[in-house]
Amino acid sequence: MTNRKKLQTSRPAGKISDREGRSVMSEKISETKRLKLVQLLEHLVPEERVIPSVVEGVRLFRVDRSSPRAQKAYEPGIIILAQGQKRVFLGDEIYTYNALNYLVLSVPLPIECETTASSEEPILGIYITVDPSSVGEILLEMNDDLRYNEESLPKGIYTSHLTDVLTDTTIRLLEALSSPMDGRILGPMIVKEIVYRVLCSEPGGALHAMAYHNRRFFKIARVLNRIHESFNDLLDVKSLATDAGMSVSTFHSSFKAVTNVSPIQYIKNVRLHKARILMTQDGLNVYNAALRVGYESPSQFSREYKRFFGVTPGKDTGPEANDGKYLNFESQSILSV
Repeated sequence: MTNRKKLQTSRPAGKISDREGRSVMSEKISETKRLKLVQLLEHLVPEERVIPSVVEGVRLFRVDRSSPRAQKAYEPGIIILAQGQKRVFLGDEIYTYNALNYLVLSVPLPIECETTASSEEPILGIYITVDPSSVGEILLEMNDDLRYNEESLPKGIYTSHLTDVLTDTTIRLLEALSSPMDGRILGPMIVKEIVYRVLCSEPGGALHAMAYHNRRFFKIARVLNRIHESFNDLLDVKSLATDAGMSVSTFHSSFKAVTNVSPIQYIKNVRLHKARILMTQDGLNVYNAALRVGYESPSQFSREYKRFFGVTPGKDTGPEANDGKYLNFESQSILSV
């Protein structure tokens, strides 16, 4: 029998394979890009606040402190963080977005959110509004090159890995926003590229559906808009189902598939969020805020408010609520949720 030498599988100490070398190099490049994002955002948002940019629908934000799980409200958009972390709780599901993963929402959602940040490592991020018309324009230019299952019913919220390509595009947007002229001229084109990149990614299905490519999703989205615009009207599941052109059972299941909550709970959440804004920003008292959002009984409103937010309306809006500073900062923008 011929003896055969075994192949050498080990390698000299101190050396790594080409594959491992490429992996290490890729990680270093990704970290360099992340630090570039941090540097740009620290320059553009030097203190805790939310600022609009020269590009319509694009805002930058910074949060310097952690906050426990609390009720918030998100609107449709793409949220990219360079630093810090947020966890979104929706029903029994948890969505984490940070420097590695971005968040996409195709419908407005009342949710719970937990924030991890500090003055040494603040949350630094960018929020890009998305709407059906802008998404639809991009899809038309793509000439249906992306295959999409119109019968599926995607959720209204997703997280996805922040790729190097999307990171590069975000860096270019922030660099453009550092100059008012570049921001006005180049900004809208770069935003369009970011939306395009997201459309080509895993969460793209939700944006496809948002642009009317999914009839059931569009019907639910239209109902959600009605709830937000007419939250103080008498809203019941039967009338909403009729507006959507669905049976009550189909409407209920479709609504929960998109939002992960029941229609009644969604309506209640929206009303309580609207009431909080009316009290903290517009100065309405508890009684008038309750009536404005559709409650006939202020006492019922106070009970549900405390159950939802964990504090009474009076305490939430009183001088002891962090002197009103942080609550007002949190309430005035979806970016700080």
